[in-house]
Amino acid sequence: MVSHQVRILLVDDDDVDADVIRRAIDKQRIANPMVRARDGIEALEILRGETAEGRLLRPYLILLDLNMPRMNGIEFLHELRDDSKLHDSIVFVLSTSDDDRDVLQAYEKHVAGYLKKGKFGEPFIEHLNMLKLYWRYIEFPPER
Repeated sequence: MVSHQVRILLVDDDDVDADVIRRAIDKQRIANPMVRARDGIEALEILRGETAEGRLLRPYLILLDLNMPRMNGIEFLHELRDDSKLHDSIVFVLSTSDDDRDVLQAYEKHVAGYLKKGKFGEPFIEHLNMLKLYWRYIEFPPER
């Protein structure tokens, strides 16, 4: 079991939302390391090791917002899935958008799930419990 080793990459430009997500994770006593990127470009740099901190090692799980500057979540998913080293990354979308087109585009890029940000509070805590169980029992792609 590798649940304590799964790293979380939070890709979200909104400081308030990122803080709420971090506090909810802390409230659930999820101690997994978390790294934040403010848009898709920064997230790709982290995943590819193009930052001073180096590459984010596997296993990791990506929590992705869709509405961001420079490179939004859908554009990020296109880049991610076209990258031979990153295409199998596990991604959950966290978005305020309930537009069917956004949901469909995300699932066309093989996201593991689409969660509404507007449900912060107890419903969001339940989502975190689901994620915690997910990485406890699911085998993640190995490091290459």
